[in-house]
Amino acid sequence: MSKTLKFLGIAMVGALGISAQTASAGTPSGDYAVFQHCPYQSNDQVTACVVATITSGSFKIGKATVPINKPIVLQGGVNNIAGLGNLYVPVDGAPAMSPTALDVPGGLLGLMEPDSTWPGPLVQLFWHIVNTVNDVTATAEPVGPAQANLINASFPPPPPEDPTVIKLQIRIHLQNPFLGNTCYIGSASHPIVLNLVANTTSPPPPNSPISGVPAVLSFVNTTNPDGQILMAENGTLVDNSFAVPKAEGCGNTLLPIPIITPILQGIITAAVNLKEGLPAAAGKNTAIMIGDTAIGPTIYVQASEQ
Repeated sequence: MSKTLKFLGIAMVGALGISAQTASAGTPSGDYAVFQHCPYQSNDQVTACVVATITSGSFKIGKATVPINKPIVLQGGVNNIAGLGNLYVPVDGAPAMSPTALDVPGGLLGLMEPDSTWPGPLVQLFWHIVNTVNDVTATAEPVGPAQANLINASFPPPPPEDPTVIKLQIRIHLQNPFLGNTCYIGSASHPIVLNLVANTTSPPPPNSPISGVPAVLSFVNTTNPDGQILMAENGTLVDNSFAVPKAEGCGNTLLPIPIITPILQGIITAAVNLKEGLPAAAGKNTAIMIGDTAIGPTIYVQASEQ
């Protein structure tokens, strides 16, 4: 039996409800400390703990492309690594997706620009903020349940099987003093839905198919307890078939200008949507995420508790 099949067997044992989990309040230690936020103690459906780190890639929405140049961490637990199932989120206050603020190229000037319809005070304030704090950050935030089929990251299935590795429902939080703290692309009711795969996509035009790269599997042998952590490394997940809704809520309501809040946000939000080409239909957007995933069976994670 191969090591991969052996590991899958361990995961399936847990899925059948005969894992070694018992009520405890310890903290994973040693090699398993990376899984400290896995919700296995509070959810008996969790049979494997997962920590995925996206280290590079890019996110194109409409006309804007944001490079991933800071790590984004996804973590939680699954009940089966060989089928599309729920990604159970931490229950100890840790985020399921790290709030990594990525820099938007061009900053505020790259995101929007004033036009002749803007009131004079708003134009003056725009240029004042550009000259003071031009930087804009974009942070992906989960707004719905995530699902994962982790084995697809290394062994993408042939059609017509579902090749999804991870399905995410997110919104993008844009932040700058001019935009305020309520400027979002997407929402809980209108999320950006990513179906990331490691094989070749079939997007609607004008996008062309792109291909991911299956992750390379390896094993980390552990002691105290004796066990194994499965590593899926250097994988590239892609999706260029998703739609992106329009931005909403842009415009700092505390700006010192005599404009009623709905009018202010309407003007600024419209400028963002015009410049960035939002909403953007499926076939005009692309997500590329490159990184590594660590998977630990809960029977080993629990045994490491101190």
